[in-house]
Amino acid sequence: MDVINKGRVFGEARCFMSSVEWQKRGLPHVHILLWLKDKLRPVQIDNIISAEIPDPNIDKTLHDIIVKNMIHGPCGPENPQCPCMKDGKCTKKFPRKLLKETVHNDHGYPQYRRRAPGDGGRTATVKLRNGSNVTVDNSWVVPYSSILSKMFNAHINVEVCSSVRAIKYICKYINKGSDQAIFNFRNTDLANPVDEVQTYQSCRYVSSNEAVASVRISLHERHPTVTHLSVHLENGERVYFNEHNFHERITTPPKTTHCF
Repeated sequence: MDVINKGRVFGEARCFMSSVEWQKRGLPHVHILLWLKDKLRPVQIDNIISAEIPDPNIDKTLHDIIVKNMIHGPCGPENPQCPCMKDGKCTKKFPRKLLKETVHNDHGYPQYRRRAPGDGGRTATVKLRNGSNVTVDNSWVVPYSSILSKMFNAHINVEVCSSVRAIKYICKYINKGSDQAIFNFRNTDLANPVDEVQTYQSCRYVSSNEAVASVRISLHERHPTVTHLSVHLENGERVYFNEHNFHERITTPPKTTHCF
């Protein structure tokens, strides 16, 4: 967040939201939503976000980082056991359509430029979990920011939220709360009746990494902070009192945040 806000990687941010989530294996990932002060124009998207394999002759380091961290799967017939596969199809909609130019979309995320090998696009070889090698093109690249990828050498997916639908999707992850699970206790003593209330318990899973991080860092951030304003007429605010502080509240009523 310091790199994005203070370094102004995408420009000056007017406000932002972020939330850190934890996978069951104890690995964290963060969802960040930025509102930029200057609106991002369609012609500026290619300068900030890329969905193509970099040229190894120009930047070998960036090329290796993208091939290692930003290639989806690959899934499909070559890898039907990939976690994203459901009913024989990729739930993440890969491979994506190859395009010569970025196409702006008002109903979701833009369709980023993904040039085919015949149009100047590049290919790369990645290794599957079974040990076999597969050649992929730009249709398998997850959109990324060259600056952030090269700086952190990690999987960092960067998208342009050009519609309310896309913003609601990100806010769903930020505001959905902690993961929960339902588990079952079985009583092997047949003499005692089953207590359904105690059988099913609602809980949440907290890994050791999340427990430590929740003490050391802020898992949820929002700027600017939303403050509740008590709207009321002049001298019409609510005053709570009891028999012990009655005279004190009359002489010095509590200050409120807002009045008309």
